[in-house]
Amino acid sequence: MPRTFEELHHLLNALPSPNHEARATAKARNDLLTKPQGALGKLEDLALWLAAWQGRDVPRLDKVQMLVFAGNHGVVARGVSAFPAEVTVQMVANFANGGAAINQLCRAAGAELKVLDLDLDRPTADFTQGPAMEDEDYLDALNKGMAQVEEDADLVCIGEMGIGNTTVSAAIAHALYGGDAKEWIGRGTGVDDAGLARKAEAVAVGRATHGAILGQPLQIARCLGGRELAAMAGAALAARLARIPVLIDGYVAAAALAPFHVAARDFLKHCWAAHVSAEPGHGLLLRRMGLSPLLDLGMRLGEGSGAATAIPLLRAALATHGGMASFADAGVAEKTD
Repeated sequence: MPRTFEELHHLLNALPSPNHEARATAKARNDLLTKPQGALGKLEDLALWLAAWQGRDVPRLDKVQMLVFAGNHGVVARGVSAFPAEVTVQMVANFANGGAAINQLCRAAGAELKVLDLDLDRPTADFTQGPAMEDEDYLDALNKGMAQVEEDADLVCIGEMGIGNTTVSAAIAHALYGGDAKEWIGRGTGVDDAGLARKAEAVAVGRATHGAILGQPLQIARCLGGRELAAMAGAALAARLARIPVLIDGYVAAAALAPFHVAARDFLKHCWAAHVSAEPGHGLLLRRMGLSPLLDLGMRLGEGSGAATAIPLLRAALATHGGMASFADAGVAEKTD
């Protein structure tokens, strides 16, 4: 696990590749199944993606990890959220008691839910006034995220809980990609017009405050981000090092990985965006990151809920890829030239 930003850069510059042989074998199998080639659309793409990263021509989803990270943010004091910071703690307790949406969705999707709270009694600093985290704090959260990934997992899904973190996500996106601060914000937990204006101001001020590091994506993650975002990035990095495919949840999860994408352009090859949320900046961010979402259901809850909802699509992809007969086995005539 990286102890310095130099070590983190080294890891990002030496990322493992997918198993091309496994993908080629899976593709050959897919081409013989009793259907016109490409007729199952993105389900076929998902099966081949899973094959490449699992290193199996017939992939499986026996062990699916749903990792939810929780953090608090100093910028909340600027009135950017409709809910107070203590809701983060209360929702973590709700997760533990099995009462949240993500508990039900993981149960339905066959995923193992693990929730990690990150110093909820110690919010990050207000990024409009200075860096949200010191180097040690950011790297500690990143390493805690890395440690949650189990190497025998077939799929890792990442999500979050943190009052104020859509403001943090907008600030990261604005710092990385520019544009107008208003393009990157939305109502999040349901702020009114005045709250939305405060949110836009915080995002704009945050970028201006940290103008000296705008060309340094990992420093943007530290100065404008949060512990739960650092942990999600760490989990995605650990999954890549172990060649485990990743489903990314919503706006905050995407923003957590965006600095790594800018720092290492092929970082997201093992990732798929589960959905595009109702938060306006999310679709824009996914386009910047070159990600195509699986679902568009108007969701904006967080918690990993979009990723959990997408897991059954992956199971459908594997059911068809692994269970269908070939033309020869089924005695079905193939396409004529």
